[in-house]
Amino acid sequence: MARKRKSNPKSDQKTGASLLSCLNLNAAGVDIGATEIYIAVPGDRDPQPVRHFSTFTEDLHAAAAWLKACHIETVAMESTGVYWIPLFQILEARGFKVFLVNAHHVKNVPGRKSDVSDCQWLQYLHSVGLLRGSFRPEQAVCSVRSILRHRDSLVQMASSHVQHMQKALDQMNLQLHHVISDITGLTGSATRIRWQHCATGGSKPARIPSPSRWWETTGASMYSPSASRWQRFVITKS
Repeated sequence: MARKRKSNPKSDQKTGASLLSCLNLNAAGVDIGATEIYIAVPGDRDPQPVRHFSTFTEDLHAAAAWLKACHIETVAMESTGVYWIPLFQILEARGFKVFLVNAHHVKNVPGRKSDVSDCQWLQYLHSVGLLRGSFRPEQAVCSVRSILRHRDSLVQMASSHVQHMQKALDQMNLQLHHVISDITGLTGSATRIRWQHCATGGSKPARIPSPSRWWETTGASMYSPSASRWQRFVITKS
């Protein structure tokens, strides 16, 4: 009795992958790194369908020009760190439809051959419509979002530095932060500057101005365009 032949699921996946219809004829795939990028286009567009470019601005513009010469309309790239942002912006400004895909989603697609590079695999998946682009808002929204994120990081860093100041005061047994609620405010800043003046051997101790006196002498002028950042900390000597 003849033995039945067992089917190999991996070979079936590879055979089925080659039978998928191409949905995006003018698709390209980009593998992004820190110092260089690899771009793959369809084999009939260029004698060398896979090229690599450096990550300098001039080279990124050269890569975009090469994609235009190959009549590419849509590009797929993985969201690798922040390296994708310059190329994404350049391609989007040149009129390409850029798909920013998640690397985990690409790894979960079966049927990849071992002799295919990352950019070629991205190009193939994008051409048969198996990639889904991540949401990215308009450039104006991205700019505002970057500013807000940078502000949040500055606030967090400022909080940690205030804690370092409080620790230093504890080590010197200066109980300023137990008497004044905000050591970075007007009273706390003036007190710290007065201590610094005394520590450097000043001939006359500095006097802390009252809030009303501070506004009359400095506060009203600190908002002028020519005001210096140091004008908010003024010490009136006796």
